[in-house]
Amino acid sequence: MNKAITDGVVLMPLPFAAGLGVWSSGDGTPGSDTYAISGSGVFVSADQDFGGCLEVLKDTATSYVRYMGETPVLSGCYLQVRATVKAVAGPLPAVRISGWAGKAGGSAATGLTTVGPSTQLTTYGDVVEITAIIAIADKTGVDMVWDGASYGHLGIDLTGASGGLVRIDDIVVEDVTSYFARDMMSVVDVRDYGAKGDGTTDDTAAFEAADAVANGRTILVSEGSF
Repeated sequence: MNKAITDGVVLMPLPFAAGLGVWSSGDGTPGSDTYAISGSGVFVSADQDFGGCLEVLKDTATSYVRYMGETPVLSGCYLQVRATVKAVAGPLPAVRISGWAGKAGGSAATGLTTVGPSTQLTTYGDVVEITAIIAIADKTGVDMVWDGASYGHLGIDLTGASGGLVRIDDIVVEDVTSYFARDMMSVVDVRDYGAKGDGTTDDTAAFEAADAVANGRTILVSEGSF
């Protein structure tokens, strides 16, 4: 399954070259400051590694780069967010994938992990790739479990030392569901659709979602209390 191909779901953020007005220096929600006006980021049209990229001055304890478009978080779908960065001057920060999780209607989905693993930049000019996987399923390999979220404003955080310049290539969001549950498999796992099996959570919706897509395939219910 690849939702971008099979269902035409738009996952990819716009490139920085399309304009910085859709890239937030805040949490990414409507009304937050953008790099078009913040003064802490500029578009660099030619970089030897990236082509067009965003250059950010880390001037706060945590500096954000968040896409203001709503990237859908779908039942049974695993999203990989990927950013390629390099430090070019000043103190070296750490970088991590991050996001603001939202519910249908625009309210925040609280109590979720909203950051991925952090990577410390150590050398100027080194191109470093940062990734994290988002899904509603609580499975090994999922960095940010967003059960209850409908969409996210996705991007990266710069943490640690302030005052440095970092260049960021266009951020990529991809459907990597095939890493976890291949289409050619004859089973549909209820945990892919958010089932917890912890003896407390009501897993009815997850079972119904798995049943809706099974299309004759066996529904897998692994060990647990559902």
